[in-house]
Amino acid sequence: MRPPRSALAIAAAFAVAAASIPLFVQKDAPKSTSLPPPDESGELVVIVHPGPVVYYPGPNGTLAGLDVDLVREFAMEEKMPLRFVVAASAAAVIAAVASGTAHLGAGGLFRPPPATEADARLPGATGADRAGARPAVTWTSGIASAEPVLIYNRDGYKPARWRDLDGETVAYADDAFAPEIAIARAAHPAIAWQRLAAPADALISQVSDGTLGYAIVGSIAASVARNVYLDFDVAFPAGGAREVAWAVSPRYAKLRDDLDAFLARLRRDGTLARLVERYIPASPQIQRIDAGVLHERVKTLLPQYRALFHDAQERTGIEWRLLAAIAYQESQWDSAATSETGVRGFMQITEETAKRLGVRNLLDPAENVLAAARYLRELKDKLPSRIAEPERTWMALAAFNIGLGHLEDARILAQRQKLDPDLWTDVKKVFPLLALPEYFAQARLGYARGGMPVAFVDRVRAYYDVLLAQERPHWPRLRRFTDAPERELSRLEREIAGK
Repeated sequence: MRPPRSALAIAAAFAVAAASIPLFVQKDAPKSTSLPPPDESGELVVIVHPGPVVYYPGPNGTLAGLDVDLVREFAMEEKMPLRFVVAASAAAVIAAVASGTAHLGAGGLFRPPPATEADARLPGATGADRAGARPAVTWTSGIASAEPVLIYNRDGYKPARWRDLDGETVAYADDAFAPEIAIARAAHPAIAWQRLAAPADALISQVSDGTLGYAIVGSIAASVARNVYLDFDVAFPAGGAREVAWAVSPRYAKLRDDLDAFLARLRRDGTLARLVERYIPASPQIQRIDAGVLHERVKTLLPQYRALFHDAQERTGIEWRLLAAIAYQESQWDSAATSETGVRGFMQITEETAKRLGVRNLLDPAENVLAAARYLRELKDKLPSRIAEPERTWMALAAFNIGLGHLEDARILAQRQKLDPDLWTDVKKVFPLLALPEYFAQARLGYARGGMPVAFVDRVRAYYDVLLAQERPHWPRLRRFTDAPERELSRLEREIAGK
């Protein structure tokens, strides 16, 4: 099956960008004076505030995140080396960009409201805050949108409006929402406002464990943390929608224009929307009570099986936390589990597949886990080489659930629907159609419960996100399966070992 020619092929390039663009990472901002423009300096220096959506070490040792993927693609198109510099805070990012010691600032920064943008020295600073100040940074067009939200402990009182919080303490930390917080503080002086020097996930953790009653965080941070911290929820929006964008020094006007043109093209062809969907969950994928059971079993059951997942990763290259997420979806880590169709075992492998893979005892977790890992590796290897990660993994998971033949039928149908058969976000749209006569009549394998693999992949991804947040990666022998530069992988290993 030949894919349609589309500008969405850009997405396939993200997987190889790390190998084709020289990448260096250092912990602190550069100490030098203002940099020359990227086309003169010979590299693009990006200072970034790390976070779970925008910039983080991925499971195979390479850097991952929305900002990472986008900046890498831009650098690849411009044929310039890329250097990331890690900053401790969003304010430090803005300061470095303003001083010219970095070309571009990234890491989930929020573009100030239009009326105050010209006065922005810190993320979200208002004209009143910086009266008479000259512009310190300029901003690209938006990448995604979010809003400040008030979160509360689910065992406490859920307010419906600001005036319900008179006499209560509301914590906040993100300077990005300074305008909204300033308005709320002026309108509601009876609230005790507490500014804390802490990242959003720290505020969410403290609200979840009851240390704080209320806090203001970004809606993206709240969405990502929903199934990691179980005892908080969103009460109401604390302001209007804001755009996540990149900061650029005014001295690099051409760079800002080039970035805007790049983002506009990705916005038009749909690539930007697909990348946002990849990293930012649109809605909760696990019910709270289910996530609560998962957290409990991570403590009580996972330790006895962790070594099995580690061994399977070393033998097949399939990341152990992904295997654990599949096992949890299939059996909730119960080695004696039996499905409604009679499939038994830890990973719910069919007897036919088990026999082909040499499994002698379906109730032996060690055999089950290794067989499932080998099977998933087989499925990934059989997919067309042009399908990039993470689409390759999500499609292999769908095939794990329903079979490679039905996946191929869905990809052909996606192509007929003028969608991209190499993107999981497009294939998942058409998969449920294979249960309808007008569609499965044209499919090679006929009828399929197409909604089932979509739900399977969504839930495995959600469980995987929780395990990525709670469990450490397993590094031994992983270099056989990663294209991460040796120097970068070693640095990540040292950092993780030191935590």
